[in-house]
Amino acid sequence: MADQAVGWPVLRSDVLADGRVVTLVEDEVRTPDGSTITRQYLRHPGAVGVIALDEQDRVVLVRQYRHPARHRLLEPPAGLLDVAEEEWLVGARRELAEEALLAAEDWRVLVDQFVSPGSTEESVRIYLARGLRPVPRPDGFVVEGEEAHMDVVLAPLAELVAAVLAGRLQNPLLVAGVLATEVARRDGYDRLRPADAPWPARHQRP
Repeated sequence: MADQAVGWPVLRSDVLADGRVVTLVEDEVRTPDGSTITRQYLRHPGAVGVIALDEQDRVVLVRQYRHPARHRLLEPPAGLLDVAEEEWLVGARRELAEEALLAAEDWRVLVDQFVSPGSTEESVRIYLARGLRPVPRPDGFVVEGEEAHMDVVLAPLAELVAAVLAGRLQNPLLVAGVLATEVARRDGYDRLRPADAPWPARHQRP
């Protein structure tokens, strides 16, 4: 069971709008039967998220305002892959330090996902980080915007699983990360991929 990396031929690609993070594009695509379709979607740099788990099976989260959703969401520390040539794990370590003031000794890949593959190319990798220790905020990082109003929350994994299944928590990185952590916990995390595992979605980007 595996997703298949396939790219139908693009006959035309136009930029409709260029934003600070995302770009709206329109592609004319040739299908396998020779017909053409037109699709609009968002180009996105992708992101990484971190389920930081302490020795008491508690998860370190942030509560952040998300304007498009009009909610303050409980989320794992996460951020864009918008630093040129930065390795994915380096980005995850940076986000954990910036948002939660933590570092971790043990890193594994929990899950990879496309956030909304019908409308954006955004792909996300969620890591499991254990062996936590406090660290200072990285030099040069300025807390601003929504991040200036974030709270750090420590929550038991079991309570998060129950809240996800009850529909009280909706952030996609949190939902996928928490449920994957609960499944992986049952066999001591032995089936999780190493932190430097290949990420096929990143190699398929145009």
